[in-house]
Amino acid sequence: MDKNTLWSLRLGFSNEQSDEIKQRGLNDFLITSFNSEIDKTLPKFLEEDPKTIKEIRAYRKLLREASSVQKKKELRKQVQNTTELKIWWIDKIKKNANPLHEKMVCFWHNHFVSTGQKVKLNYWLYQHHMILQKNAFGNFKTLTKEIVKSNAIVRYLDNTDNRKGKINENLSRELLELFTLGIGNYTENDIKNGAKALAGLGIGNETAQYREKLENNEIITYFGKTGKFKADELIDIIFEQKNIPYRITKKILQWFIYDNPTEELIQYYGDYFRKVDFEIKPLLLKIITEEYQKDNAGSKIKDPLAFIMQLIHELGLTNIDSKSIVQFLRQQGMDLFDQPNVKGWDGGTAWLTSQTYLQRNRVADLLCNGSSLKRRKIKTSDNTNSLHPKIVLKPTSNDATKIIDELSNRLFFSINESTQKDMQNILKYDFDPNHENAQNSILRLFNYIIKTPEFQIL
Repeated sequence: MDKNTLWSLRLGFSNEQSDEIKQRGLNDFLITSFNSEIDKTLPKFLEEDPKTIKEIRAYRKLLREASSVQKKKELRKQVQNTTELKIWWIDKIKKNANPLHEKMVCFWHNHFVSTGQKVKLNYWLYQHHMILQKNAFGNFKTLTKEIVKSNAIVRYLDNTDNRKGKINENLSRELLELFTLGIGNYTENDIKNGAKALAGLGIGNETAQYREKLENNEIITYFGKTGKFKADELIDIIFEQKNIPYRITKKILQWFIYDNPTEELIQYYGDYFRKVDFEIKPLLLKIITEEYQKDNAGSKIKDPLAFIMQLIHELGLTNIDSKSIVQFLRQQGMDLFDQPNVKGWDGGTAWLTSQTYLQRNRVADLLCNGSSLKRRKIKTSDNTNSLHPKIVLKPTSNDATKIIDELSNRLFFSINESTQKDMQNILKYDFDPNHENAQNSILRLFNYIIKTPEFQIL
């Protein structure tokens, strides 16, 4: 696979940016991506959702007093709005000219997990998401502080139940175990005392707020430091710990490049991350530009979003509705805003079970045959004809050998002799570059390629 194509896939959700990386250079492409503008417009479907404490209380009162029919209607609307939130994000991913930004937001989305099933209020999920959008390439410590004080996290990790005299340790534990240090780098006393410092941190209007009557103001000891601490002070202390850079650095390496990065790489980049004071931009710039120089293809399984977006791009399909993509991702175990648990999606080999592999193959058949993911023929904007998927090839690709070479270079990181022969046989069967049905032969070849195990790997 061409190196620019490989990194276009890794840094986005398709190889659409391959030529841009080649022409502008990787460094310039990264810097432009870091400076992406963020759309802060509130989605229309959230305009009527309760947002302030006063509105939320009124909404809860309405539910308590509503008839069973009215209650079901309101709850159904909330579920529908969660689906709309997923569709809204897929729309952003499809339209964003700098997909690395959304790829990084997706990384944080799976690191600082909060789900619609538990949080239930879509505006809180939106608030949480916009924190990730704003801080995607910012400072890890700053992002952690903002997320811990988000309404979604406070609700998701039960800190609304954490109060003086009735301590709940969930948020304190996950702050250390999953968000920052990782298992083995803290004590149970750190969790207990951290929970005391977080007691009383509950729902607010734009961010979570401490409640004076519920907070615990006793002196605690946290990682050897003694005092009266609140959320920000806890996080400052956590970021002084020796092992703070390594967990997140490992996860970034896994997200973009390696399903199993070496300990040497984790240590190397983690040490640099500490040196740049936990700023994401310089860390990504160093990782990507240095790893770009290496022959590290074939070290990662494509996640479902990368898989489906690459197919849509290669087939030139602009009318695939985002709701179908959302449903496909859920079937593949990558349900946006609804990860299976606080640990998020496992990734790696978990993306490719026998069931999900068959689902990917079925989707390949549907899209290559000009059908939508709902098994209907895709319509053009004028609603008159089926939209025929088409593999765009270079003008010089007018014979079977050149077509196989071009597609192989675009879609495979490596190719074995058996697969090469299969591809030659597929085109040899009836390919005539001057025939009106030549594109159908190329589509059959493309369909074969995307069903191979090799295509699932970067």
